[in-house]
Amino acid sequence: MKVLRTPDEQFLNLPGFDFEPHYTDIGDMRIHYVDEGPADAAPVLLLHGEPSWSYLYRTMIPPIAEAGLRAIAPDLIGFGKSDKPADQSDYTYESHVAWMKQFLQNADLRNITLVCQDWGSLIGLRLAAENEHRFDRIVLANGGLPTGDGKMPTVFRIWRAFARFSPWFPIGRIVQAGTVSEIPPEVVAAYDAPFPDSSYKAGARAFPKLVPTTPNDPAAPANRAAWDIFRNWQKPFLTSFSDRDPITRGLDKAFVARVPGAKNQPHTTIRDAGHFLQEEQGPEFAQVIIDFVKSQ
Repeated sequence: MKVLRTPDEQFLNLPGFDFEPHYTDIGDMRIHYVDEGPADAAPVLLLHGEPSWSYLYRTMIPPIAEAGLRAIAPDLIGFGKSDKPADQSDYTYESHVAWMKQFLQNADLRNITLVCQDWGSLIGLRLAAENEHRFDRIVLANGGLPTGDGKMPTVFRIWRAFARFSPWFPIGRIVQAGTVSEIPPEVVAAYDAPFPDSSYKAGARAFPKLVPTTPNDPAAPANRAAWDIFRNWQKPFLTSFSDRDPITRGLDKAFVARVPGAKNQPHTTIRDAGHFLQEEQGPEFAQVIIDFVKSQ
């Protein structure tokens, strides 16, 4: 397997992202993560989705750390400062879950508050269901856990086709398209930074086709098993979706209805934000997380 590593100079002087880098090895690959706040504090695991990276959480990490919590934001394999297998066939749903499970084991994270969005939820919810002993609570934002048994929204089908067929795949502009406000050019460039050329984008292009969209999808049985766990999940489970995301709108209702730990929780709606609510309303979302952790 050919593995690429984005040169460090790509990440110089990114606005709002001066965190010390940390790395851990997963087999022959390296995962990067941000780790801020007291080392012995309860960890808040911030999982990004596609095609973003830990930069998405840059305005949330400081307030979470200042609240006395440990903010940990890894870059998924194929994204950010983490290593990037060069072929789309190197990426599967199961491999992403396995890589992040190894990350948890390497850091021996326990008493985790999971914060997950987009593909961070597809991976993170599986991690929590399959490693219950490591997780204390969950905050789900603009995400879900599809099994392929329901109809996918039209906007997702268009996105999947674009990722598969378009010769042009501008990462920063894709993030911009997922927000309702204008992102400054230097921030758009920061989302582009991990991908010096198209050879680095295999992971980003692969993600849409890995979402289970049919009942016989290879990942469907494991996701159904995870749902079985969540139907009996008693630990605190909070949803915090934005009000202007056409991709995941309404998915929070299934979790509120089916997860016992979601009962009587202060589920919130983040106003004036699109799919990437961390980018547009990061401090507000961070406060939701802090209040949720502190109230338990």
